[in-house]
Amino acid sequence: MNEQEKIIELLKTKSSTKQEVFRKTKAVFANFQEHLKAKSDSINNELSDKDVQVIYSSAGNFEAKLKFSGDTLLFHMHSNVFDFPISHPIYNSKYIKEDKLRSFCGVINIYNFLSDSFKYSRMNDTGYLVARVFVNKDKKFFVEGEKQLGFLFNDFTNQQINSDQIYKIINETMVYALNFDLQA
Repeated sequence: MNEQEKIIELLKTKSSTKQEVFRKTKAVFANFQEHLKAKSDSINNELSDKDVQVIYSSAGNFEAKLKFSGDTLLFHMHSNVFDFPISHPIYNSKYIKEDKLRSFCGVINIYNFLSDSFKYSRMNDTGYLVARVFVNKDKKFFVEGEKQLGFLFNDFTNQQINSDQIYKIINETMVYALNFDLQA
């Protein structure tokens, strides 16, 4: 195979797969946005204290926020597709060994910020990365994250991202944020 043929083959396989992963991750993120909006509406209908609200906002196709109880969860889809170091545990699975292109994933990062950091433009305040949702070309996924998030969603070979899984991820991140208290 000459160099031109190698380039064409890589474009047909690797580059095409990365584009497919991007499109599928973008669709998954749009689903996250729909669920976040629905979660906000649903919870607000149940709350009697109007000083306690859940507020959803979106800053386009790659960012959404859910503000509640002094916290803001920022959901951010990265616009690039990633692979993992060869030492990563996913490379031990038969699923990846059968098709190396399955290891390419889009990433949705979920951060927890103090809501006042946004309200008062405190740009030096740090947010905490609560979870990273990895989605591949087959819409298989896993989550690296804090507490429950780190082990509830770690079956990359068998878990497919869908509305039920997204709903569970949102619930777990909200519970995590509500239980994460400031300390002096």
